Amino acid sequence: AMALCLKQVFNKDKTFRPRKKFEPGTQRFELYKKAQASLKSGLDLRAVVQLPPGESINDWIAVHVVDFFNRINLIYGTMSEYCTEKSCPIMSGGLKYEYRWQDDSKYKKPTKLSAPQYMCMLMDWIEMLINNEDIFPTRIGVPFPKQFQQVCTKILTRLFRVFVHVYIHHFDSIINMGAEAHVNTCYKHFYYFIREFSLVDHRELEPLVRMPQGWGG
Repeated sequence: AMALCLKQVFNKDKTFRPRKKFEPGTQRFELYKKAQASLKSGLDLRAVVQLPPGESINDWIAVHVVDFFNRINLIYGTMSEYCTEKSCPIMSGGLKYEYRWQDDSKYKKPTKLSAPQYMCMLMDWIEMLINNEDIFPTRIGVPFPKQFQQVCTKILTRLFRVFVHVYIHHFDSIINMGAEAHVNTCYKHFYYFIREFSLVDHRELEPLVRMPQGWGG
């Protein structure tokens, strides 16, 4: 029943954005398949995120950043009807954490936005980056730029805030939709990945440190 329920939830096809796909035949597609296979094998998620022997760390990070973008996009897409200008006038994680938006174009200074506005800016911004060949090169033999991991840290830090907001402000909706197990697994996978490669500053993780399920570690 659980699988059926989830299928209904995630078949609404409410992704904010078209999914970014990996080109078959590329090394990154092979890596993506490898990552998906180990994910489905029921291995401990801590083991799943480890860099496979002989693989490039930047390729591994690139595959996961794109995959997490797709997954979190889908999770937020299913929540979005509950996350409105009215319900969430500020992008926050409880009373203690408020996230302001800043980019290099429209918002040069950190700016207060509603949660749905923030999410929209965030997904557009990430999509622009992962489709930029200078940052996420897809052609064989084209090297990653020097600032690649810095860019990924910024993307993953901001994606973590989506979990913070969804868990703290929309947890009831997750439960009511029967999506709790799916969201929890996605969160754990994401969490172990960013911890494995120290990609997000530990201070950013504080809002979800005291999760009721006592995860973390």
